[in-house]
Amino acid sequence: MVMMNDSSVEVRLPSRLGFEKVAMSTAASMAMLMGFSEDRIDDLKTAVAEACINAIEHGNHMDASLPVGVVLSMHPGELEVKVLDDGTGFDAKPTKPDMTRKMTGEEEARGMGMFLIQALVDEVEWVPKSEGQSFVRLVIRMDRGV
Repeated sequence: MVMMNDSSVEVRLPSRLGFEKVAMSTAASMAMLMGFSEDRIDDLKTAVAEACINAIEHGNHMDASLPVGVVLSMHPGELEVKVLDDGTGFDAKPTKPDMTRKMTGEEEARGMGMFLIQALVDEVEWVPKSEGQSFVRLVIRMDRGV
């Protein structure tokens, strides 16, 4: 289901891996309409995919009956993306992965999504569940770091 007003689009996805590509494509299309550069669009696509995969796997525990909500809102010079799930969320700030330990097999290779998201967008906020759903809020600007 896709709902739209003048400056935002909402997409509901089943919690099944692969559907993050729908959110990626929607985010890329909106960023193209706004005039984002290809590099920024690539950053956005990766960050949105990672956020959706986290929502599917960790928030909704792969329960296809629980939707992942993706709300994309256009603002002058920036695009805000909220990815909502039915998990409880968390308050801890993601820690930087130890690449040496990952490469030597001392740590699992997975678990870099939140770090990657932080590196690709201009703002990121993880909001735990209080009323309704928990969500991650991403903001990407046309001009990096503005």
